[in-house]
Amino acid sequence: MPDTSIFEVFDTPSDTPFVIEHVAEEFTSVCPITGHPDFGVVTLRYEPKGASAGGKCIELKSLKLYYHLFRNEGSFFEAVTNTIREDLVKVIDPAWLQIETNWKGRGGIRSVIRADFGDVPNHFLGL
Repeated sequence: MPDTSIFEVFDTPSDTPFVIEHVAEEFTSVCPITGHPDFGVVTLRYEPKGASAGGKCIELKSLKLYYHLFRNEGSFFEAVTNTIREDLVKVIDPAWLQIETNWKGRGGIRSVIRADFGDVPNHFLGL
């Protein structure tokens, strides 16, 4: 699995709650069975802890480079999504976090995988 030491973070700029959403539209990984490339969109959505609580935000270039590490990684969609969630939670320790991966169709089937951490607000849960 990708190495989380590539991540860079910076201090949250505020104690007032706010939501960050980053969308990576050109995510690629490899099917562990066929070796064929998988293409998808990764949406990272999170609320950092406040500045006085030591909140951290992920730096975008390091996030992009981390995503690139999956390009040669043979992983199922579910494993990719959960790995990203677990790695980011370890690094930024947010109030809550949601990863959604939306995979291009293959054989007429598209997949959307969501992995949550913490108390994600209902309007982000697709309910």
